[in-house]
Amino acid sequence: MAGDRAGLQAVLAAWHTATLRLEKTHQALREEVGHLTRELEVKNRELARKNRLADLGQMASHVAHEVRNNLVPVTLYLSLLRRRLSGDAAGLETLDKIAAGFHALDVMVNDLLSFTSDRDPQIQTFPLGKLLEDIRASLWPQLEAQRIGMVLEVAAEHCLRADREMIRRAVLNLVLNGLDAMPEGGTLTLASAAEPEGLALEVADSGPGLPDDVLPRIFEPFFTTKQGGTGLGLAIVSRIAEAHGGSVTARNAPGGGAAFTLRLPAGTVQTQVPSPGTDRRLGTDRRSVAGAGQGVSEESVR
Repeated sequence: MAGDRAGLQAVLAAWHTATLRLEKTHQALREEVGHLTRELEVKNRELARKNRLADLGQMASHVAHEVRNNLVPVTLYLSLLRRRLSGDAAGLETLDKIAAGFHALDVMVNDLLSFTSDRDPQIQTFPLGKLLEDIRASLWPQLEAQRIGMVLEVAAEHCLRADREMIRRAVLNLVLNGLDAMPEGGTLTLASAAEPEGLALEVADSGPGLPDDVLPRIFEPFFTTKQGGTGLGLAIVSRIAEAHGGSVTARNAPGGGAAFTLRLPAGTVQTQVPSPGTDRRLGTDRRSVAGAGQGVSEESVR
């Protein structure tokens, strides 16, 4: 009898242990199912958003092409009209305002076409520092006019395997966004850093920073806080980053100003060994730029 009782207790104890284990497993499965359900909902919302953007992109591309086709003859007629009004100061002033309006429309069309462009990156290898130097040189007149120092803190050996023109446009958009934030002057710093996942390029300004309610929506298409802006500049940056398997984020720097970080995966980054005697960092002089006096790019972030 004692042996039977001991055996029954052992069976009950094993049953209890198994029951507890099953309860824990069931709870873990419920939590995992809940987690996967939430992830699926997020993915479905993201898919729906991308589908809406794709439809919107097709419509915007069609409209942009049609508008551009009609802008060409209008621009020609404005040029002919300017010749006829060469001696009419008041007429020329009115014509300048009309021309400015058409220029703003042309800029908007270019933004729409850039946003809706869905081409694959044309991969090539190029030094990141040289690209940034070219951007700084092209913006030299604007930097001088706004009294803005543009500092480059980029390792000389950092090279990218990416679409140079797409990366140039993304960086230029971030730079011009920073210039817009500092109408009274300041400092714009571009710094690169190697990360385990790839490379990060930060564009930081010394402006007033971004309002807390703006940060979550800063990369949404057509969202803008600028007068007359299209809200596509930063959305274009985000699309270029995604096309390369990377990302872009925005934050307010602890010392003031806004900082945008473009991150590119390891597959797009190469290390080039600097030649002997080469400074591993690019020059940071705020005023002395090779190629000063070159034309200012008409692209801007809106």
